[in-house]
Amino acid sequence: MEMVARASRLEERKIPSGISYEEVSGLSREVVEKLSRIRPVSLGQASRISGITPAAVSALLIHFKKKGIL
Repeated sequence: MEMVARASRLEERKIPSGISYEEVSGLSREVVEKLSRIRPVSLGQASRISGITPAAVSALLIHFKKKGIL
């Protein structure tokens, strides 16, 4: 149940359309390239992209919270 709740919360967290993934510290070059190419609309969608690790999703979440985006 907790995993379902977490997945639901990630779906609710929208990613701004103009985000520059290069600015997010802790993301590998491969992750930056994939996110820049696919442009997911939510953290939930980003988490389902092949090669995007839970650590990368956490880095995005931390970056957005620091910037006051989420």
